[in-house]
Amino acid sequence: MENLVSIVILNWNGKSLLSQFLPSVTKFSDIDNVEIVLADNGSTDESIKFVQANYPQIKIIDNKGNFGFAGGYNKSLENLQSKYFVLLNSDVELSANWLPPLIAEMESDDTIFACQPKLLAFNEKTHFEYAGAAGGFIDVLGYPFCRGRIMDYCEKDEGQYDSHCEIFWASGACMMVRADLFKKSGGFDTDFFAHMEEIDLCWRMKNLGYKITFVPNSVVYHVGAGTLKKSSPRKTYLNFYNNRVMVLKNQNLFPFILFYLPREVLYFVAMLQFLLLGKFGDAKAVFKAGFDFIFHLFKWIKKRKSIKKENEELRIDKTNTLGLYNLSIVYQFFILKNKTFKKLKITSI
Repeated sequence: MENLVSIVILNWNGKSLLSQFLPSVTKFSDIDNVEIVLADNGSTDESIKFVQANYPQIKIIDNKGNFGFAGGYNKSLENLQSKYFVLLNSDVELSANWLPPLIAEMESDDTIFACQPKLLAFNEKTHFEYAGAAGGFIDVLGYPFCRGRIMDYCEKDEGQYDSHCEIFWASGACMMVRADLFKKSGGFDTDFFAHMEEIDLCWRMKNLGYKITFVPNSVVYHVGAGTLKKSSPRKTYLNFYNNRVMVLKNQNLFPFILFYLPREVLYFVAMLQFLLLGKFGDAKAVFKAGFDFIFHLFKWIKKRKSIKKENEELRIDKTNTLGLYNLSIVYQFFILKNKTFKKLKITSI
């Protein structure tokens, strides 16, 4: 029998996080026709034994290796039979009644591919959390930002974004997706390994006419950087490399060419900033990301063409551009000092 929802937690050596956060998952997800799944990416810290001993009700998928966020989820979800998947990070604390509003949202409109709850910071619960806040947006240069978080500035949650709206991308920390569309679209791009794969997926679905939405009456609390530290050169590399790939794959060709040089200038400035701060590993990561992107450019151009061709059968409407900000968020933040979403005066949501 098909479940209504599979809540899937991807884990890699996260036994301590599971010990801390699984209690809220099991307590607030005890709903009929909802299963909880631990998808393990080859952990060596006895995560699986811990869950088997303490949470026998949780289904376990052992991937027998670390396939990253993208590959790990694709591999884990391919044999699950549910109407909806919730992709949930292992460092998220859930709250009472977090799940029913997400289910109701997806049930209300078949053109919604994904939705996300309000993400607040676990360590500062009065403030939005970096990885998703009140829904994701993207600017003309491909810089992601959120209602409640621009660059590194996270706003205090005072109810200013407690309105249901359409967004551009949903956070991979906690997102509900339509299972059949996830599978038919090919899921996450496994070449990403980790970081920005959820934005890439949402962008692909927006290009086919689907909606991504924010559900304010569902609230979760996210620690963030549970696997890769925020200052990790590896994370810096993935962000700068994957961002280039994501934009090339999904942006219309004319704006991609038009804004290519300005985008590269900003990446170069970021590299200089890392150098001035003495973060030589991060500076090297930015340089390597740019070099590797150019080296593999024809591979990504070929992939861009194949994706457009292969996914065309899933199209339901013209490209959905809601959530695409047609100005530079870098200019707004650093030059105009507009650090909150409301100051951007985005009215098309």
